[in-house]
This record gives sequence, C-alpha cells and structure tokens, in this order.
Amino acid sequence: MENIKKLITEADGYQPHLIAPEQGYRRLIESTLVTIRGPAEAAVDAVHSILKDLVHKAISETPELKQYPGLRVEVGNAAIESLDRMRDQSKKAALQLVDMECCYLTVEFFRKLPQDVEKGGNPTQSIFDRYHETYLRRIGTTILSYVNMVCATLRHSIPKSIVYCQVREAKRSLLDFYTELGKLEQKRLSALLNEDPAVMERRSALAKRLELYRSAQAEIDTVAWSK
Repeated sequence: MENIKKLITEADGYQPHLIAPEQGYRRLIESTLVTIRGPAEAAVDAVHSILKDLVHKAISETPELKQYPGLRVEVGNAAIESLDRMRDQSKKAALQLVDMECCYLTVEFFRKLPQDVEKGGNPTQSIFDRYHETYLRRIGTTILSYVNMVCATLRHSIPKSIVYCQVREAKRSLLDFYTELGKLEQKRLSALLNEDPAVMERRSALAKRLELYRSAQAEIDTVAWSK
C-alpha cells in the first residue's frame, strides 16, 4: 500500500487528477511488468541448454562421426555457434515483447478505470485525504488485474517467439550446414575427414574400378541387345 501511495502521489503532483492518476497507474504497471524480463531471459536460456544437449547427444550417438574426429569437432562447433547466435536473437525478441507491454499500455484499460467523480468523490480534497486505504486498495486490485492480463498474453507469445527464433531456426540452420559441408572442395573435405592416406587412395582406386566395371557391363549389354 505504501508503494502504491508513494507512486500515485508522486505521479499526481500537488493537484490530483479529476478522473484517475494515469501516470501513477503507468509507473506501477511498468515497475511490475519489468520484472518479467528475468523469467523471459531464463526461458530462452533453458531452451538453449536443451538444444545444446540434443546436439551433443546426436553427435555422440552417430557412429559415422566417430570414424572422423575432425569432422565431428567441426560439426559440433558449428552447431553450438549457430545455437548461440539464435539464443541472442531469441532473447532480444522475447525482451522486446516485454518492453512493448511496459511502454504501450492497453488503451481500453484506462477507459474502464473507475472514476472518482462519478462515484461521488470530491476532487478538491487534500491529496492525502483523497488517497485513503480503500482508494489505494482499489488501485492495487485494478493494476493486479491488468498485470495478470498481460502475463496471460506473454505466457503464450514468449514461448511462440522462442520456438520460432530457436527451435525452428536450429532445424533449418543445421540442414543448411550439412548442405554446405557437402559442397566443400575435396582438399578441405579430406582435411575434415582426416582419413589415413592409404585408405583414401584405396577407396579412390576402388571407385575407378567400379566405374570401369559399369562401363564394361554397359558395353556387354549393348552387344547382347544388338544380336
């Protein structure tokens, strides 16, 4: 009650408003809603941690990557770097949603505020007499109702923002990375695979031999059909 009285009287100044202390309402609402920034950031960090764990788990459970330590490290580093970038973007988007609610209050809310004049209040009263406990309690109830309404909205919009900025982007970004990986030049790809040169040479020889077998098979089929 003391906090409400302090902010309302400071916003009102020496001459109380005839209808409602709008600036006082704004200050009380802003001072309450700004506390949502912390939980919003925590939600983004929690999803970021889950995505990182999923990346580490996927890499460790992929047997093909175990054969190529260099490629495994490269994939892991690229994935974490991408997730960090998405976390920063997601945190920025989530905080913007909170800040938007802090800075731009719903107009209809103020239009529905109880009016002292209509209830028989006397606007010429001393500001200290005017702000008795019943009046301040009504202000507190009204502000709590508004804050609950905003929290209900953010309870849906912030998770949507997180999914859009992090989860959705994580899937798309990792797929793009694998596509780019396949486009690397042979020398760079060989360095990432870090294979034994003898194994690489043998695979290359086998690939050439397979191509010769296929050419020979095509020639045989051509001769057979011509007869």
